[in-house]
Amino acid sequence: MNDTIATAAEAHEADAIPRRIDVHTEGEAITTDDLPEAVTKTPVKQKSPAEWAYERLILYIQNFEKQLDNEHEVAMGFAGGDAGVLRIEGLGFFDPDIVTFYGTDPTGARTQLIQHVSQLSVILRALPKAAEEENSPPRRIGFKLASELGAK
Repeated sequence: MNDTIATAAEAHEADAIPRRIDVHTEGEAITTDDLPEAVTKTPVKQKSPAEWAYERLILYIQNFEKQLDNEHEVAMGFAGGDAGVLRIEGLGFFDPDIVTFYGTDPTGARTQLIQHVSQLSVILRALPKAAEEENSPPRRIGFKLASELGAK
């Protein structure tokens, strides 16, 4: 009988802990073991769809930025649309189901995308740094977002 209780508890725990597995042709696989505590401490079922999407987007942006050289910064293209590209300067969510991206477009115009989580589909892109920032270090929004995530 103890086996059944342990198995049920393990199943319940496994259901509450998010899993992540990314495997690439080069480099090491990224697995659930690599997730920060801020993402795993609250069970997924207790998070709104917006919060859960926000946390995962932060991890994807941060990982993407790790692959960039000092001449490029992260931006996102809009999948399925012709709205263009947004240099990501901020990310937020509004419970229960809205995710918001803040930034600038290639012309420098302030841009904000407000998107329902059911429509979330973005492409992370590397854009050259803005001309006025050529001699400064690249801005890494993913690392700033991850530190904010840890403060939650």
